[in-house]
Amino acid sequence: MTDKSGVNIPLGTAVPLGTTVPRVLFGTDGVRDVANRGSMTPEMALRLGRAFVLFLAERGVQRPRIVTGRDTRRSGTMLDCAIASGMASAGAEVTQVGVLPTPGVSFAVLRTGADGGAVVSASHNPAEYNGIKFIDGDGRKLSDEAEARVEELLGDDLADEWRPTGACVGEVKAGDEAECYAARLASIADWRRDWRLLFDCANGAASGVMQSMAARLGADWAFTGVEPDGMNINEGVGVMNIGHLCRMAAEGGFDAGFAFDGDADRALMADSSGRVIDGDMEIWILARWLARRGALGSGVVVTMMSNSALDERLRLDGIEVFRCPVGDRYVLGEMMRRGARLGGEQSGHIIIDSLARTGDGICTAMCVLTACRDMGEDIGTLADRFARFPQRLSSLPTSGRALNLDEIRAAAAEAERMVEGRGRIFIRPSGTEPLLRVLVEAADDALADEASALLMAALGERLRL
Repeated sequence: MTDKSGVNIPLGTAVPLGTTVPRVLFGTDGVRDVANRGSMTPEMALRLGRAFVLFLAERGVQRPRIVTGRDTRRSGTMLDCAIASGMASAGAEVTQVGVLPTPGVSFAVLRTGADGGAVVSASHNPAEYNGIKFIDGDGRKLSDEAEARVEELLGDDLADEWRPTGACVGEVKAGDEAECYAARLASIADWRRDWRLLFDCANGAASGVMQSMAARLGADWAFTGVEPDGMNINEGVGVMNIGHLCRMAAEGGFDAGFAFDGDADRALMADSSGRVIDGDMEIWILARWLARRGALGSGVVVTMMSNSALDERLRLDGIEVFRCPVGDRYVLGEMMRRGARLGGEQSGHIIIDSLARTGDGICTAMCVLTACRDMGEDIGTLADRFARFPQRLSSLPTSGRALNLDEIRAAAAEAERMVEGRGRIFIRPSGTEPLLRVLVEAADDALADEASALLMAALGERLRL
């Protein structure tokens, strides 16, 4: 297990299910830190922008065209201007599209034929954080190897020496892709008009797009979390505060609700009783719907965090499930290797290959609604019928220090014996925060609680976290 590389190691497995190229700056979803501090200063953003252009130049792209977008954080404009300046100083033509979800930037790269993109966002993190993630010319997030090369170029002398002048200096211009993206999403929206629907946009990048969609479609949707002020992104709303949506859905008599995160690449759902319909259940719905349409490919890709109930339910429908390390980039990579057309995470990052090249929360919501209508699904009973196995997900702060795998295994030994044959344990370092993520899944609630408490105590004592 490493501190920043994003290696995922399920305990009890001799060989890691996935490994990544060691990096320092990049986590599982780009570079992320408190804005204006550490690795997320304007100076670093400028250097990252230059390094990305050099990365493209190494691959034969001359005077690359790059799209940049951001979420609604106050620091977003500062960092977007810095990264665009870095790109222009290395000779790139940059189009800044302003506030737009991560999948919207991916869509803009594809629609305009750009050579790449960059998103300034810290996704689900609080407003004081920000981040930068890069997108390739196919609209996909960069691979580990590509990110490692961008990071290497930061320290390359060429990165400082590459200084075009005169007409070779790049340009930065403003672009408007929000309406094109909203129109694209509106074109796939198809739901029962008698359903009362609620959308929580987390005061983030989905706010304007969702309201534009509703106007286009003449949809009588209700909204919350659509008043971003630069500092209230994810504050008491969105997927990280899903209780807000659940309460509103139950108290307001809505048939269903969806919550997004700050950059709208995730979506979680609530039913009319205020119960959470997580990514696993959304995948369960979408997989059966796509299979009926002959659009599923070889099966479904999920991560080690997905509930084992998903495997059981899909097996009943003859749908194969493939597992991969945590991170939507790894999901996409495994989808491409397996020929699967659907993949995702319990957290609500879901990729529908025929419609998007990265996780797209709004697309997910629209497709789940269409699938439920087409299959006659009773949204109010989905949670009962899925019957997930009890899980306990906990976190321990690591202060960013390296973690020793042998120490982790020793600390978890007793809890492993407790759940053997009746559950599983999965431990991984967070790729976006200095935390150790600890998952315990068991046959019943009592065993899950007991094993989780034992494991957390052992980890805390042995590792002194």
